Amino acid sequence: MNLNKNKTLFFFCLFFSCLLFSQYAENDSTKIKELDEVVITATRTIRQLSSLPLPVQIISKKDIESSNSIRLSDILNEQTGLITVPDYGGGEGIQLQGLDSQYTLILIDGVPLIGRSAGTFDISRLTVGNIKQIEVVKGASSSLYGSEALGGVINIITATPKDDLNSGINYRLGTFNTHDLNTTISYKKKKIGITAFLNRYSSNGYDLDKETSLNTIEPFSNYTFNSKLSYDISKKTALFISGRYYSQNQDYVASEELKGESNINEWNTHLKLSHNYNKKWSSYFEFYATRYKTEEYLNNTDSSTYSSSTYNQFLIRPEFRATYNLNSKNSFIGGAGFNHETLERDDFIENPIFNSPYIYIQFDANPSDKINLIIGARFDSHNKYKSQLSPKVAIRYQILDKIALKSSIGYGFKAPDFRQLYFDFTNSTVGYTVLGYNAVATAIPLLEEQGELSSIIVPISEFESSLKPENSISFNLGIDYKVNTKLTSNINFFRNNIKDLIDTRVIANKTNGQNVYSYYNVDNVYTQGLEFNLKWSPTKNLKILGGYQLLYAKDKDAKEAFKNGEVYARDSNNSSFQLQKDDYYGLYNRSRHMSNLKIFYNVPKYKTDASIRTTYRSKYGLTDSNGNSYLDSYDEFVDGYTIIDFSINKTFYKNYKIGFGTDNLFNFTDSENITNIPGRLFYGKLKIQF
Repeated sequence: MNLNKNKTLFFFCLFFSCLLFSQYAENDSTKIKELDEVVITATRTIRQLSSLPLPVQIISKKDIESSNSIRLSDILNEQTGLITVPDYGGGEGIQLQGLDSQYTLILIDGVPLIGRSAGTFDISRLTVGNIKQIEVVKGASSSLYGSEALGGVINIITATPKDDLNSGINYRLGTFNTHDLNTTISYKKKKIGITAFLNRYSSNGYDLDKETSLNTIEPFSNYTFNSKLSYDISKKTALFISGRYYSQNQDYVASEELKGESNINEWNTHLKLSHNYNKKWSSYFEFYATRYKTEEYLNNTDSSTYSSSTYNQFLIRPEFRATYNLNSKNSFIGGAGFNHETLERDDFIENPIFNSPYIYIQFDANPSDKINLIIGARFDSHNKYKSQLSPKVAIRYQILDKIALKSSIGYGFKAPDFRQLYFDFTNSTVGYTVLGYNAVATAIPLLEEQGELSSIIVPISEFESSLKPENSISFNLGIDYKVNTKLTSNINFFRNNIKDLIDTRVIANKTNGQNVYSYYNVDNVYTQGLEFNLKWSPTKNLKILGGYQLLYAKDKDAKEAFKNGEVYARDSNNSSFQLQKDDYYGLYNRSRHMSNLKIFYNVPKYKTDASIRTTYRSKYGLTDSNGNSYLDSYDEFVDGYTIIDFSINKTFYKNYKIGFGTDNLFNFTDSENITNIPGRLFYGKLKIQF
């Protein structure tokens, strides 16, 4: 461990020495005023980042390119308060402020992406090759975006065409025979702009555990095609059309005898017609449709089919929105829309249909030059669960020229998903059964009639009412401190109180010794802590970013049980002893401490840029190892770890750029607990701009 720390220290010293030495080669002392970053996602209007009363992060195209990252998971994992968490299928979900992936809404150009496995949206399926900017809004955002925005929103904004004809190609080759190829062409002239983007990404996969015959990640290849068209019909009217297609093929291996394939096909289309009536009124009509489909199968060694499954989700969403600028300091936005969603899936009791109309309104006011106030609310109706009203209030007060205080409180919700309502699945190998809430009333009597149940623990009468949406009240209190134009910092204190959390429980015992599980609402979880961010630009070519998160994520009922002395553990001699209230650690898969440090440096004279990025995650628990059903200080934990990435790029003849880098410099792996960190990765990169 000390050796690893010494290596890290040595590498940082070497890097800083190179930075200091290279200062002598810098002759250009021209001062360039950096324009304030703008953000759209937080308020659905264009706002300066520095003026927002909400906790928001922006990841720029420049930082993405400098880091040589190729997937969204690579980028988000380096941001304060975010961590990618692998799921059982090899995908990566994002954890935000201690809340799981299922509570964060993922958008592309402002519209939602679908296709989640057990609630997890696999962000590694998204390329960053055509991303202009990534916006991360933390805290409940259901007042504007509805379900799944209980914890926050991540909006991926893709590039728009530049003037005249532009094209380019970007290729990266790395460890595990990983290939990433992008090509872009765009054209803009007067009223029309068009762009097309194509990405191919493939890998041989990798194996972290050589003692088993299965790979950690099987070989795969995927394609992404994205096109955008903008047309100014008149000075006041504009049309926007975009389309995106994604496909992936991956080997699917369950054992030496069972092998097959997994295929993903996804498309979405987005149309927006906007019109400015006058200086005060503007509106747009938007139509969005998307489909996400997976098919997978396993064959026996004789090529006969062992199993197959299909997942086919479809969403249509029209929306109308209007903006009214009362004056230069006060504005209203309001909108109405309709979600129509279907899912065809094996192991469902029916093919469900969700219909959900909604309306929202927001008031953005500046009562004085020092105060910004945002008040908003959204109402969602639904044909399968209780309607939801989601209010939100945020305020920012400029105390001094350099110090601003901001605070927000909002209500967020997550609707029960299709799986939690309609699942009817029995594991053919182990023999357990999982039933959706709405499937219990018909499935339990059938299992009892077939003689498969030995006892019923939860009576069917408890499933007569509806499963409630999960909901949260989110609090954020932050301070922005701008020391000068070169040094800025902010700290944000947060708390998310989650009610009606949807969890699983045993509702019946089977005669084969296994259980029947279903879903129910519990009222017991919170996450709280603080986030600190620092940005320092000592010179115009050097930028240093740092961040830290302190997190407490706990179950209120568990805290009470520890406090009352109701929880016990066993020592090495198998003797039972009582645990104290301080022995309760919290929720699974949450680290108390996470931090990051990123250094970006540019040498214009030599047309070279470099970056070094490091992330740290402290210990966390994945399972209860002492049999008391809680995560306590006597359980086994996954050790904390540090990841360091390095990249360097050089431009030749203006239009050619080559890059090299190493991800996970010191080759950290944990084959038993962490499947999304494959070890040290080397790569080379070539970019040609035509």
